[in-house]
Amino acid sequence: MSSSNFIKHLVCALSSRCFHQLSHRVARPCPSSIPRFFTGRKARELPKPIPFAADISASLSSVPSSETSRIDSFASPYLSVNVRCHKDVADMLSEALLCFGASSTTIHEKDAGDTSNEICIDSIFPEDEDVSMCISHAADSIGLKQIPKYEVKLGDQYDWIKKTQESFNPVEVTEGLWIVPEWTTPPDVQATNIILNPGLAFGTGEHPTTKLCLLLLHRLIRGGELFLDYGTGSGILAIAALKCGAALSVGIDIDPVAIASARQNASLNDIGTDKVQLHLVPSKTSSRLMDPCGVAEEQSSDRNEVILKAEKYDVVVANILLNPLLDLSENIVSFAKPGAVVGLSGILREQVPSIMDRYSQFLEAISVTEMDDWACVCGIKKTNPATS
Repeated sequence: MSSSNFIKHLVCALSSRCFHQLSHRVARPCPSSIPRFFTGRKARELPKPIPFAADISASLSSVPSSETSRIDSFASPYLSVNVRCHKDVADMLSEALLCFGASSTTIHEKDAGDTSNEICIDSIFPEDEDVSMCISHAADSIGLKQIPKYEVKLGDQYDWIKKTQESFNPVEVTEGLWIVPEWTTPPDVQATNIILNPGLAFGTGEHPTTKLCLLLLHRLIRGGELFLDYGTGSGILAIAALKCGAALSVGIDIDPVAIASARQNASLNDIGTDKVQLHLVPSKTSSRLMDPCGVAEEQSSDRNEVILKAEKYDVVVANILLNPLLDLSENIVSFAKPGAVVGLSGILREQVPSIMDRYSQFLEAISVTEMDDWACVCGIKKTNPATS
Protein backbone atom coordinates (compact mmCIF):
# COMPACT_ATOMS: atom_id res chain seq x y z
CA MET A 1 0.00 0.00 0.00
CA SER A 2 1.40 3.39 -0.94
CA SER A 3 1.95 6.06 1.68
CA SER A 4 -0.82 8.18 0.19
CA ASN A 5 -3.38 5.46 0.91
CA PHE A 6 -2.76 5.07 4.61
CA ILE A 7 -5.75 5.84 6.77
CA LYS A 8 -4.73 8.59 9.11
CA HIS A 9 -5.90 9.17 12.63
CA LEU A 10 -4.83 11.73 15.22
CA VAL A 11 -6.09 12.96 18.51
CA CYS A 12 -3.45 15.21 20.02
CA ALA A 13 -3.28 18.60 21.63
CA LEU A 14 -1.45 20.88 19.25
CA SER A 15 0.47 23.96 20.20
CA SER A 16 -0.03 27.37 18.70
CA ARG A 17 3.23 27.02 16.81
CA CYS A 18 2.59 23.73 15.01
CA PHE A 19 3.05 25.57 11.75
CA HIS A 20 4.68 28.94 11.35
CA GLN A 21 2.65 31.86 12.75
CA LEU A 22 -0.56 29.84 12.93
CA SER A 23 -2.66 29.02 15.94
CA HIS A 24 -3.39 25.58 17.36
CA ARG A 25 -6.72 24.00 16.58
CA VAL A 26 -8.21 27.22 15.41
CA ALA A 27 -11.61 26.61 16.97
CA ARG A 28 -9.92 26.45 20.37
CA PRO A 29 -6.72 28.51 20.19
CA CYS A 30 -4.02 28.16 22.80
CA PRO A 31 -1.66 30.78 24.23
CA SER A 32 1.22 31.65 21.95
CA SER A 33 3.73 30.70 24.64
CA ILE A 34 3.18 26.97 24.16
CA PRO A 35 6.18 25.35 22.45
CA ARG A 36 5.93 23.48 19.19
CA PHE A 37 7.41 20.22 20.37
CA PHE A 38 5.81 17.05 19.08
CA THR A 39 3.00 19.06 17.53
CA GLY A 40 1.08 17.87 14.55
CA ARG A 41 2.38 14.33 14.69
CA LYS A 42 1.93 12.48 11.45
CA ALA A 43 -0.69 9.83 11.86
CA ARG A 44 -0.56 7.43 8.97
CA GLU A 45 -2.02 4.50 10.82
CA LEU A 46 -5.54 3.99 12.05
CA PRO A 47 -5.03 2.37 15.44
CA LYS A 48 -7.34 -0.31 16.70
CA PRO A 49 -8.14 0.84 20.20
CA ILE A 50 -10.79 -0.96 22.18
CA PRO A 51 -13.06 1.21 24.31
CA PHE A 52 -10.42 1.82 26.90
CA ALA A 53 -11.70 4.73 28.97
CA ALA A 54 -12.66 2.49 31.89
CA ASP A 55 -9.31 0.69 31.79
CA ILE A 56 -7.34 3.87 32.24
CA SER A 57 -9.70 5.75 34.55
CA ALA A 58 -6.96 6.02 37.13
CA SER A 59 -4.59 7.53 34.61
CA LEU A 60 -7.21 10.00 33.49
CA SER A 61 -8.37 10.95 36.99
CA SER A 62 -6.16 14.03 36.99
CA VAL A 63 -7.02 15.05 33.42
CA PRO A 64 -9.38 18.02 33.01
CA SER A 65 -12.90 17.10 31.94
CA SER A 66 -12.47 19.20 28.81
CA GLU A 67 -9.71 16.82 27.71
CA THR A 68 -11.36 13.52 28.67
CA SER A 69 -14.44 14.62 26.76
CA ARG A 70 -12.40 14.09 23.60
CA ILE A 71 -12.66 10.36 24.20
CA ASP A 72 -16.44 10.58 24.32
CA SER A 73 -16.47 12.66 21.14
CA PHE A 74 -15.58 9.57 19.15
CA ALA A 75 -19.09 8.26 19.78
CA SER A 76 -20.70 11.55 18.78
CA PRO A 77 -22.08 13.06 15.58
CA TYR A 78 -19.31 14.14 13.30
CA LEU A 79 -18.64 16.22 10.19
CA SER A 80 -17.65 14.36 7.05
CA VAL A 81 -15.57 16.69 4.89
CA ASN A 82 -14.51 15.92 1.33
CA VAL A 83 -11.54 18.06 0.27
CA ARG A 84 -10.28 18.20 -3.33
CA CYS A 85 -6.73 19.32 -4.05
CA HIS A 86 -3.85 18.85 -6.47
CA LYS A 87 -2.34 15.39 -6.16
CA ASP A 88 1.14 16.81 -5.47
CA VAL A 89 0.04 18.48 -2.22
CA ALA A 90 -2.45 15.86 -1.00
CA ASP A 91 -0.02 14.24 1.42
CA MET A 92 1.04 17.51 3.04
CA LEU A 93 -2.48 18.88 3.15
CA SER A 94 -3.72 15.71 4.79
CA GLU A 95 -1.09 16.10 7.51
CA ALA A 96 -1.97 19.76 7.98
CA LEU A 97 -5.68 18.99 8.31
CA LEU A 98 -4.84 16.61 11.15
CA CYS A 99 -2.81 19.34 12.81
CA PHE A 100 -5.60 21.88 12.64
CA GLY A 101 -8.59 19.91 13.83
CA ALA A 102 -9.37 16.83 11.72
CA SER A 103 -9.76 13.60 13.67
CA SER A 104 -8.87 11.43 10.69
CA THR A 105 -8.08 11.68 6.99
CA THR A 106 -8.07 9.23 4.10
CA ILE A 107 -6.46 9.94 0.71
CA HIS A 108 -8.15 8.12 -2.15
CA GLU A 109 -5.89 6.52 -4.73
CA LYS A 110 -6.71 7.52 -8.29
CA ASP A 111 -8.19 5.02 -10.69
CA ALA A 112 -5.85 3.76 -13.37
CA GLY A 113 -7.74 5.61 -16.08
CA ASP A 114 -8.06 8.89 -14.20
CA THR A 115 -5.74 11.44 -15.81
CA SER A 116 -6.81 14.47 -13.77
CA ASN A 117 -4.43 16.14 -11.32
CA GLU A 118 -7.03 16.37 -8.56
CA ILE A 119 -7.31 13.95 -5.69
CA CYS A 120 -9.86 13.57 -2.91
CA ILE A 121 -9.18 13.65 0.83
CA ASP A 122 -12.02 12.34 3.00
CA SER A 123 -11.73 13.74 6.51
CA ILE A 124 -13.64 13.55 9.77
CA PHE A 125 -14.08 16.54 12.10
CA PRO A 126 -15.77 16.92 15.48
CA GLU A 127 -19.25 18.34 15.10
CA ASP A 128 -18.28 21.67 16.71
CA GLU A 129 -15.09 22.22 14.70
CA ASP A 130 -14.81 25.30 12.49
CA VAL A 131 -14.05 23.43 9.28
CA SER A 132 -13.63 26.53 7.15
CA MET A 133 -10.94 27.98 9.42
CA CYS A 134 -9.23 24.62 9.77
CA ILE A 135 -8.94 24.14 6.01
CA SER A 136 -7.83 27.74 5.56
CA HIS A 137 -5.07 27.44 8.15
CA ALA A 138 -4.05 24.01 6.86
CA ALA A 139 -3.75 25.31 3.30
CA ASP A 140 -1.83 28.38 4.44
CA SER A 141 0.56 26.28 6.52
CA ILE A 142 1.77 24.36 3.47
CA GLY A 143 1.96 27.40 1.22
CA LEU A 144 -1.21 27.03 -0.84
CA LYS A 145 -2.34 30.35 -2.29
CA GLN A 146 -5.95 29.25 -2.63
CA ILE A 147 -8.23 27.35 -0.27
CA PRO A 148 -9.11 23.93 -1.73
CA LYS A 149 -12.70 23.17 -2.64
CA TYR A 150 -14.52 21.12 -0.03
CA GLU A 151 -17.93 19.74 0.89
CA VAL A 152 -19.24 19.22 4.43
CA LYS A 153 -21.87 16.71 5.52
CA LEU A 154 -23.14 15.87 9.00
CA GLY A 155 -22.57 12.22 9.83
CA ASP A 156 -24.68 10.09 12.14
CA GLN A 157 -23.55 9.23 15.64
CA TYR A 158 -20.80 6.65 15.37
CA ASP A 159 -18.40 4.95 17.71
CA TRP A 160 -15.06 5.62 16.01
CA ILE A 161 -13.09 3.83 18.70
CA LYS A 162 -15.05 0.64 18.05
CA LYS A 163 -14.72 1.11 14.30
CA THR A 164 -10.94 1.23 14.43
CA GLN A 165 -10.69 -2.13 16.18
CA GLU A 166 -10.56 -3.94 12.86
CA SER A 167 -7.38 -2.29 11.58
CA PHE A 168 -4.67 -2.96 14.18
CA ASN A 169 -3.03 -6.39 13.98
CA PRO A 170 0.26 -7.74 15.38
CA VAL A 171 3.25 -6.13 13.67
CA GLU A 172 6.65 -7.81 13.34
CA VAL A 173 9.11 -4.92 13.37
CA THR A 174 12.10 -7.15 12.92
CA GLU A 175 12.92 -10.74 13.77
CA GLY A 176 12.18 -11.25 17.45
CA LEU A 177 10.42 -7.90 17.99
CA TRP A 178 6.63 -7.65 17.78
CA ILE A 179 4.00 -5.00 18.51
CA VAL A 180 0.95 -6.87 19.74
CA PRO A 181 -2.54 -5.41 20.36
CA GLU A 182 -3.75 -6.01 23.89
CA TRP A 183 -6.73 -8.02 22.65
CA THR A 184 -4.72 -10.56 20.60
CA THR A 185 -2.34 -13.40 21.38
CA PRO A 186 1.35 -12.82 20.50
CA PRO A 187 2.25 -14.79 17.35
CA ASP A 188 5.61 -15.63 18.92
CA VAL A 189 5.51 -15.90 22.70
CA GLN A 190 9.30 -16.25 22.81
CA ALA A 191 9.87 -12.95 21.05
CA THR A 192 10.14 -9.49 22.59
CA ASN A 193 6.48 -8.50 22.55
CA ILE A 194 5.34 -4.95 23.17
CA ILE A 195 1.71 -5.13 24.25
CA LEU A 196 -0.17 -2.07 23.10
CA ASN A 197 -3.54 -0.42 23.29
CA PRO A 198 -2.93 2.93 21.58
CA GLY A 199 -6.31 4.28 22.53
CA LEU A 200 -6.54 7.79 21.08
CA ALA A 201 -2.78 8.35 20.93
CA PHE A 202 -0.48 8.04 17.94
CA GLY A 203 1.78 5.02 17.67
CA THR A 204 0.84 1.43 16.85
CA GLY A 205 4.04 0.35 15.12
CA GLU A 206 2.41 0.05 11.70
CA HIS A 207 3.60 3.33 10.29
CA PRO A 208 7.04 3.41 8.60
CA THR A 209 8.36 6.20 10.82
CA THR A 210 7.46 4.27 13.97
CA LYS A 211 9.09 1.17 12.54
CA LEU A 212 12.22 3.12 11.63
CA CYS A 213 12.47 4.44 15.19
CA LEU A 214 11.91 0.98 16.64
CA LEU A 215 14.62 -0.45 14.41
CA LEU A 216 16.94 2.36 15.52
CA LEU A 217 16.35 1.51 19.19
CA HIS A 218 16.74 -2.20 18.51
CA ARG A 219 20.12 -1.46 16.95
CA LEU A 220 21.34 1.13 19.47
CA ILE A 221 20.26 0.00 22.92
CA ARG A 222 22.89 -2.21 24.50
CA GLY A 223 21.82 -1.97 28.15
CA GLY A 224 21.71 0.67 30.86
CA GLU A 225 20.90 3.71 28.69
CA LEU A 226 18.73 6.68 29.64
CA PHE A 227 16.21 7.25 26.85
CA LEU A 228 14.05 10.30 26.08
CA ASP A 229 10.95 9.93 23.92
CA TYR A 230 10.23 13.49 22.75
CA GLY A 231 6.51 13.33 21.98
CA THR A 232 5.66 9.94 23.42
CA GLY A 233 2.12 9.42 22.07
CA SER A 234 1.12 5.86 22.96
CA GLY A 235 4.46 5.33 24.70
CA ILE A 236 5.54 2.71 22.19
CA LEU A 237 9.13 3.96 21.83
CA ALA A 238 9.63 4.47 25.56
CA ILE A 239 8.42 0.93 26.21
CA ALA A 240 10.47 -0.51 23.35
CA ALA A 241 13.66 1.09 24.68
CA LEU A 242 13.14 -0.62 28.02
CA LYS A 243 12.36 -3.95 26.36
CA CYS A 244 15.66 -3.60 24.49
CA GLY A 245 17.57 -3.02 27.72
CA ALA A 246 17.50 0.69 28.58
CA ALA A 247 17.72 1.48 32.28
CA LEU A 248 15.13 4.26 32.17
CA SER A 249 12.70 5.76 29.67
CA VAL A 250 11.22 9.23 29.97
CA GLY A 251 8.35 10.26 27.71
CA ILE A 252 7.00 13.78 27.39
CA ASP A 253 3.88 15.03 25.64
CA ILE A 254 1.46 17.95 25.69
CA ASP A 255 -1.59 15.71 25.26
CA PRO A 256 -3.11 14.36 28.50
CA VAL A 257 -4.88 11.57 26.61
CA ALA A 258 -1.53 10.47 25.16
CA ILE A 259 0.03 10.40 28.62
CA ALA A 260 -2.90 8.39 29.98
CA SER A 261 -2.59 5.97 27.07
CA ALA A 262 1.18 5.65 27.53
CA ARG A 263 0.74 4.92 31.25
CA GLN A 264 -1.81 2.24 30.48
CA ASN A 265 0.51 0.68 27.91
CA ALA A 266 3.39 0.68 30.39
CA SER A 267 1.12 -1.16 32.82
CA LEU A 268 0.15 -3.69 30.13
CA ASN A 269 3.86 -4.48 29.78
CA ASP A 270 4.40 -4.72 33.56
CA ILE A 271 6.63 -1.64 33.53
CA GLY A 272 6.53 0.45 36.70
CA THR A 273 7.27 4.09 37.37
CA ASP A 274 10.78 3.18 38.45
CA LYS A 275 11.51 2.34 34.82
CA VAL A 276 9.30 4.67 32.78
CA GLN A 277 8.39 8.24 33.64
CA LEU A 278 5.71 9.95 31.58
CA HIS A 279 5.25 13.68 31.85
CA LEU A 280 2.46 15.91 30.70
CA VAL A 281 3.58 19.40 29.83
CA PRO A 282 0.63 21.62 30.71
CA SER A 283 -0.01 24.79 28.76
CA LYS A 284 0.74 27.09 31.64
CA THR A 285 4.13 25.54 32.35
CA SER A 286 5.14 24.07 29.02
CA SER A 287 7.46 26.99 28.32
CA ARG A 288 9.65 25.73 31.13
CA LEU A 289 10.57 22.74 29.00
CA MET A 290 12.11 25.08 26.51
CA ASP A 291 14.72 25.93 29.15
CA PRO A 292 17.33 23.15 28.96
CA CYS A 293 17.84 23.52 32.72
CA GLY A 294 14.14 23.29 33.51
CA VAL A 295 11.83 20.37 34.20
CA ALA A 296 8.79 19.06 32.41
CA GLU A 297 6.14 19.53 35.05
CA GLU A 298 5.67 21.16 38.41
CA GLN A 299 4.78 17.91 40.13
CA SER A 300 8.11 16.29 39.26
CA SER A 301 10.11 14.81 42.10
CA ASP A 302 13.71 15.78 42.75
CA ARG A 303 14.84 12.69 40.85
CA ASN A 304 12.72 13.63 37.88
CA GLU A 305 14.13 17.14 37.84
CA VAL A 306 17.65 15.76 37.47
CA ILE A 307 16.63 13.39 34.68
CA LEU A 308 14.84 16.09 32.71
CA LYS A 309 17.72 18.53 32.68
CA ALA A 310 19.92 19.07 29.68
CA GLU A 311 22.56 16.60 28.51
CA LYS A 312 21.25 13.68 30.57
CA TYR A 313 20.19 11.17 27.92
CA ASP A 314 22.14 8.57 26.00
CA VAL A 315 19.48 8.33 23.29
CA VAL A 316 16.90 10.94 22.29
CA VAL A 317 14.24 10.24 19.66
CA ALA A 318 11.70 12.72 18.29
CA ASN A 319 9.20 11.13 15.91
CA ILE A 320 7.09 14.14 15.06
CA LEU A 321 6.88 16.37 11.93
CA LEU A 322 9.20 18.50 9.85
CA ASN A 323 8.27 21.94 11.14
CA PRO A 324 8.57 21.21 14.87
CA LEU A 325 11.77 19.25 14.21
CA LEU A 326 13.24 22.32 12.53
CA ASP A 327 11.90 24.89 14.97
CA LEU A 328 12.85 22.94 18.09
CA SER A 329 16.19 21.53 16.98
CA GLU A 330 18.17 23.16 19.79
CA ASN A 331 15.67 22.04 22.41
CA ILE A 332 15.58 18.45 21.16
CA VAL A 333 19.36 18.14 20.99
CA SER A 334 19.86 19.89 24.34
CA PHE A 335 18.61 16.86 26.25
CA ALA A 336 21.23 14.54 24.74
CA LYS A 337 24.64 14.03 26.29
CA PRO A 338 27.67 14.93 24.18
CA GLY A 339 28.30 11.79 22.15
CA ALA A 340 24.71 10.61 22.57
CA VAL A 341 22.56 9.49 19.65
CA VAL A 342 19.69 11.67 18.43
CA GLY A 343 17.05 10.16 16.14
CA LEU A 344 14.65 12.32 14.14
CA SER A 345 11.68 10.97 12.22
CA GLY A 346 8.18 11.74 11.05
CA ILE A 347 9.59 13.18 7.85
CA LEU A 348 9.26 12.35 4.18
CA ARG A 349 12.26 11.36 2.08
CA GLU A 350 12.32 14.71 0.28
CA GLN A 351 12.40 16.56 3.62
CA VAL A 352 15.68 14.95 4.71
CA PRO A 353 17.91 17.72 3.24
CA SER A 354 16.15 20.31 5.41
CA ILE A 355 16.75 18.22 8.52
CA MET A 356 20.37 17.55 7.58
CA ASP A 357 20.98 21.24 7.01
CA ARG A 358 19.41 22.25 10.34
CA TYR A 359 20.99 19.56 12.51
CA SER A 360 24.49 19.39 10.99
CA GLN A 361 25.58 22.11 13.41
CA PHE A 362 24.62 19.87 16.35
CA LEU A 363 25.25 16.34 15.07
CA GLU A 364 28.01 14.42 13.35
CA ALA A 365 28.19 11.02 11.67
CA ILE A 366 24.67 11.61 10.40
CA SER A 367 22.98 8.70 8.66
CA VAL A 368 19.58 8.19 7.05
CA THR A 369 17.36 5.14 6.90
CA GLU A 370 14.26 4.98 4.71
CA MET A 371 11.08 2.96 4.46
CA ASP A 372 8.55 3.55 1.73
CA ASP A 373 8.42 7.35 1.33
CA TRP A 374 9.52 8.05 4.92
CA ALA A 375 12.88 8.60 6.58
CA CYS A 376 14.69 8.62 9.91
CA VAL A 377 17.78 10.79 10.43
CA CYS A 378 20.25 9.74 13.10
CA GLY A 379 23.42 11.41 14.35
CA ILE A 380 25.81 11.74 17.25
CA LYS A 381 25.72 14.92 19.30
CA LYS A 382 28.92 16.93 18.90
CA THR A 383 30.99 17.64 22.00
CA ASN A 384 31.01 21.35 21.16
CA PRO A 385 28.16 21.94 18.73
CA ALA A 386 28.15 25.24 16.85
CA THR A 387 25.71 27.80 18.13
CA SER A 388 22.90 28.74 15.78
